[in-house]
Amino acid sequence: MSLPNLTIPFELPIDIPLLVHPAVVHFVIAIPIVILMIEIINLGFKKRALSFLSLFLMVVVAVAMSAAYFTGSVDGKEAYSLLVSEGQAELKEHKLLGIYLVYGSLVMIFLKLLFMAFSKIVARLFFLLILIGFIAVTLKQGKDGGELVYEYGANNKAVSTVNDKLDDLQEEYDELEEESKNSEAETKLKELQDKYDALVKSSKESTEKKEEVIVDTSKTEPKEAVVEKIEDNKTEVSDSNDSNGS
Repeated sequence: MSLPNLTIPFELPIDIPLLVHPAVVHFVIAIPIVILMIEIINLGFKKRALSFLSLFLMVVVAVAMSAAYFTGSVDGKEAYSLLVSEGQAELKEHKLLGIYLVYGSLVMIFLKLLFMAFSKIVARLFFLLILIGFIAVTLKQGKDGGELVYEYGANNKAVSTVNDKLDDLQEEYDELEEESKNSEAETKLKELQDKYDALVKSSKESTEKKEEVIVDTSKTEPKEAVVEKIEDNKTEVSDSNDSNGS
């Protein structure tokens, strides 16, 4: 079950450098555990000073949690595009849970103030249970952050370098593939051109043969002219015979 979306409606007016987030989150994880130890000790001592120390450290947790969110946002933006789809999805969940923890730390301050008004042991035990739950969520957030770094390589320089090299190799491969396609296209185009030239040549030769046939036919005499010559020859022979008879 996914958490409803929440946002923090403001940004810090200063630029945050990269890789500050890992240093901040150690405070976010460690201080709530210190508060838990103080609260357990104070169950027996019941000292007002220890309660105020616990409250002060809770304020520190809220400040550190906010710092963890803003520094994490900077690192997350840098790492997001280099992550695989599963890593990107986990980074989004990590950010959302971080927002919940920021608001949760503010709620913990309010609850601490509320339960400080009660001196009964039941109220203190109830606050301890809520604090343990808050610590559990904080530890889970730390575990998820570790997975982003060690499993998906978020903000890991070595992984980023390898990814850059892989991107360069992919670009070279795409360029070679494009050149190969162009070479194949040129080869096919040359083959088509050769076929076209052969067809044109064949067509010209066929046309020339037809013209030769037409020329040879034009040199033969028509049938009527041949018949007329035969008749003329017959007439000349007849006239010659008559002339000899007389």
